[in-house]
Amino acid sequence: MELTMEPRRSPDSLRRYLAELKYYEPLSPKEERKLARQFRAGNLRAGQQLVIANLRFVVKIAREYRSYGIALGDLIQEGNLGLIKAVQKFDPSKKIRLISYAVWWIRAYVQDHILRNWSLVKLGTTQAQRKMFYSLARTRRYLENHSGEHEQCSLEKIARVLNVSPAAVEEMQQRMKRGDVSLEGRVGRDGEGDEAPPAHFLSSPEMSQDDKYAKEEEAKMIRENVRSAVSRLDRRERYIIEQRAMADRPITLTRLGEYFGFSRERARQIEIRAKKKLRNHLEELHKLAA
Repeated sequence: MELTMEPRRSPDSLRRYLAELKYYEPLSPKEERKLARQFRAGNLRAGQQLVIANLRFVVKIAREYRSYGIALGDLIQEGNLGLIKAVQKFDPSKKIRLISYAVWWIRAYVQDHILRNWSLVKLGTTQAQRKMFYSLARTRRYLENHSGEHEQCSLEKIARVLNVSPAAVEEMQQRMKRGDVSLEGRVGRDGEGDEAPPAHFLSSPEMSQDDKYAKEEEAKMIRENVRSAVSRLDRRERYIIEQRAMADRPITLTRLGEYFGFSRERARQIEIRAKKKLRNHLEELHKLAA
């Protein structure tokens, strides 16, 4: 299903779009149910008629969100997508008007568009945050107009109205006030006194090349020392250390005892002796390296 009218391209096209809507009369409940049944039976033209007849309601809902700084044409277009979705899911047997059902889809699409375009950083991650985002400005204006109290008091009242903490309200206010800043914008100065982008002042989580090289060399030396120390163990000790301390999935002492033909306790004693030898060998190598 496609809309033939596009309200987004320019102010003139938006004015023409709004003017054309006046020529489409709302449907009666009987006409609406008839078209909905036809659409569910596969008549796409009936579905288009349902959409067109309710476009004016989308405009009304979209106007409620103009204070968020998003172009009205964009809000209307997103609301139209929500209306189309509602028509596709509308069940005429429920005996309710299409717009009563569609208003939820229209608002959902409009609100999602605002959240996606308000900031590159995702703002509303929980249902409480999304509610706060859309209710904050309206609630604050109402309280200021009716109480004239200071901001901190209004903050606490907003928190009570929205059923969240004052800290959560304050955090959302700061996030809404703070605009996105390009990491490539020249807003600071580097060490030579020239302007530099913010990206130059961000610490990198990566290690420097010198630290990386030193860490790799240290790991290499440890591997060589361990290999040298293990080679100085006898055959049984070396096998037990390899299977118990160096394997991804160590085997049990019972299995080791079965492998060599002695008890689990004997395998444990050999493992303790082998670890002690290893520790002594590694300490010697460490002293030599120092």
